[in-house]
Amino acid sequence: MTGAGRVPVRPRVVLIGSMGAGKTTVGEVLAQRWGVAFRDSDADIVAAEGREISDIFVTEGEAHFRALEREAVIAGLTGHEGVLALGGGSVMDDGTRGHLADHTVVFLRVGLAEAVRRVGLGSSRPMLLGGVRTRIKTLLDERTPIYESVATIVVDTDGREPVEVAAEITARLEDARV
Repeated sequence: MTGAGRVPVRPRVVLIGSMGAGKTTVGEVLAQRWGVAFRDSDADIVAAEGREISDIFVTEGEAHFRALEREAVIAGLTGHEGVLALGGGSVMDDGTRGHLADHTVVFLRVGLAEAVRRVGLGSSRPMLLGGVRTRIKTLLDERTPIYESVATIVVDTDGREPVEVAAEITARLEDARV
């Protein structure tokens, strides 16, 4: 408990993974299944800034976006009780990783071919400028070890429907509580 006997608010689960892993889709399925709210840190940034992430990257730069992202993640970790999905690059920040340490974190792992298929070659995502397939491969190579290091549970999503992934997450979380 904190303060005057208040229980801290925290997400039931935090979803991490690269773009195309299914964080939003699986998160929405989990939230509906559990009867809780779904929250996405990228959507929080877009709502707060009143513009798309790609616009923030272009006008303010990646460093500014990452600062906004850090604030959005902390707000979600401390003020949301449902399912929280984080942007793909959020775990690259040391501070964010520190804040995830005492949360249930699920890494949705996706392979290169599946990520490219899901994201699409015509993507407008700012981290994919300069060749979608090559850039996704680079991001997967850089980020996967970090995703794995903060994850409580790792779930593969390749070739699976979101409901299947959500069912596995639910079962594994229930097994962990036994």
